[in-house]
Amino acid sequence: MTNLAVPGLGTFADVAAYMQGVGAVARTAARELARADTKAKNGALAGTAAAIRGDAARLLEANAIDVAAAKAAGQDAAFVDRLTLTPKTVAAMADGLDQIAALPDPVGEITDLRYRPSGIQVGMMRVPLGVIGIVYESRPNVTADAAGLCLKAGNATILRGGSEALHSNQAIAACVHAGLRVAGLPDTAVQVIATTDRAAVGCLISDEKHVDVIVPRGGKGLIERIAREAKVPVIKHLDGVCHVFIDASADLDMAIRIADNAKTQRYSPCNTMETLLVHAGIAARVLPPLAEVYAGKGVELRGCERSRAIIPTMKAAVEDDWYTEYLAPILAIRVIDSLDEAVAHIAKYGSQHTDAIVTRDHANAMRFLREVDSSSVLVNASTRFADGFEYGLGAEIGISTNKLHARGPVGLEGLTSRKWIVLGSGQIRS
Repeated sequence: MTNLAVPGLGTFADVAAYMQGVGAVARTAARELARADTKAKNGALAGTAAAIRGDAARLLEANAIDVAAAKAAGQDAAFVDRLTLTPKTVAAMADGLDQIAALPDPVGEITDLRYRPSGIQVGMMRVPLGVIGIVYESRPNVTADAAGLCLKAGNATILRGGSEALHSNQAIAACVHAGLRVAGLPDTAVQVIATTDRAAVGCLISDEKHVDVIVPRGGKGLIERIAREAKVPVIKHLDGVCHVFIDASADLDMAIRIADNAKTQRYSPCNTMETLLVHAGIAARVLPPLAEVYAGKGVELRGCERSRAIIPTMKAAVEDDWYTEYLAPILAIRVIDSLDEAVAHIAKYGSQHTDAIVTRDHANAMRFLREVDSSSVLVNASTRFADGFEYGLGAEIGISTNKLHARGPVGLEGLTSRKWIVLGSGQIRS
């Protein structure tokens, strides 16, 4: 499916029929992928990586069309930056596929096998989810990353990228299809939606017959819409309102280092700290040097009254600041009196994404781990570690704050499920 325009899609009925066709062939391809062995899947990944390297010039030409259109439409510099491919990012896409190929294949793994009194053996087998729909915005590299992860986990994939990246995504899809053919796997295992009609998204996220799960990748507006309208289960997170709590017993140098890194290592990721909570017992010692670090990096501080009594140059925080994911060099700071207050603040204002404590008190560390209800909870480490690569997953398709089915960074295992298996030798139930 490499055409840039689908003929005849003039009405919603046309789009719906097209999307039903995409779903039907994806379901068929999913059955073929489910029985593909590791060698075939790795061969497809290697073939795709080779095709990307070999067609780098063509990928950059296709991307240049999208970038020119985005500039002509008046998109801002950050948007254009996300959209733009370079020789370095094209090479990184290929390298990422090689890295996925090197990961252990989770499909078919049997665990917890045990004998029952009847003589049967009962255990669990890891299996693909089936068909995964991925809706994302302007980053073309997601096309290769998502296709590679889903493929290694034995899933067919339907990719609906942003209209602004259509030429780029279709060019990358052609490389994926070349890799699939090298391995003897069907092109339809990975499909990039070839229409920019927004109705296609609605059809995809409501196609319970053909699609098993939806993964949205993009801004809060996109994810909110999908979470609200989808009939298919969604793996997602909405906000990354992440906290670091500096406990009274924290090592001062460690606290400064972690609070600096959690905010300033990068401002845009969802695991960047947005609110710093500081115990009153250490606030007068830790906030002045931290404020100096932040000032040197151009970070705007917004604090509670107690914070501003220590650092008068802070702006006054308002209630909305505690709820805000800034994704920018802005940080909210609050001085509190106890671990209980820190946990209560995170429960009220947090987004169940990633939260950390800096402390030398083991009991407080264990309480924080147990009581903070987030997908990643860290002790004496930066929130920026909440990432599939850093957790040893090799790669991730995104972060989930769901309680079911996957939580936290979603890697290959999160793109599979488990089913019960029983091994017998003729037993019947009496």
